[in-house]
Amino acid sequence: MEFIYEMMGKLLYSVYLVIQNYGLAIIVFTIIIKVALLPLTLKQTNSMKKMNELQPQLKEIQEKYKNNKEKLNEKMMQLYKDNNYNPAGGCLPLLLQFPILIGLFRVLQNPQLYVFPESVYEGVVQNFLWLPNLGNPDPYYILPVLAAATTYLSTKMISANSAGGGAAQTQKTMNMIMPLMIGWISINFPSGLALYWVMSNLFQMGQQYVALRKVPGNKEVTR
Repeated sequence: MEFIYEMMGKLLYSVYLVIQNYGLAIIVFTIIIKVALLPLTLKQTNSMKKMNELQPQLKEIQEKYKNNKEKLNEKMMQLYKDNNYNPAGGCLPLLLQFPILIGLFRVLQNPQLYVFPESVYEGVVQNFLWLPNLGNPDPYYILPVLAAATTYLSTKMISANSAGGGAAQTQKTMNMIMPLMIGWISINFPSGLALYWVMSNLFQMGQQYVALRKVPGNKEVTR
């Protein structure tokens, strides 16, 4: 993981050298990372939409073979095969993104260790907008509120286009837990990290709005 931390730190430092503003550098850095992860995100979105399309047929199969687990699994696998759908297709992009996201959190928590040389960090202007120091938590709790609100809206957009049943109930629970967890983290962690999270959520919301309607290969495009 140290390699990922160092790589992310060098990228953020390169952005800072161009912009010469730490807060703006975090925003641009966030956009670069989200664009780089876009192919994985689109793959996950495609998988989610495909599962949503198959949900009515899955319900029929589950109802018809609810007392025969072996036949149920066989029919479900056949449905996936006939529709060229991989149930693990939505999980793989998440797994691939996970080490990157952990690296981002680690770097933004410790910019003095992974981003800036020691002599440079001492001279970096840490204030940004209303924030007196990006290395400290937001004293006015604005970013934690924004982080929680944008997390809620982002997960809400995803759940509105996800499958029903147990998956919908799980997503509904996550819609409540995730914003609270992110808000709490943002209260206690450096505001630079909270700024990254807010910008990441805003980008993702715009991305979801476009991708769920105009992903290549979906009916909205191909009809």
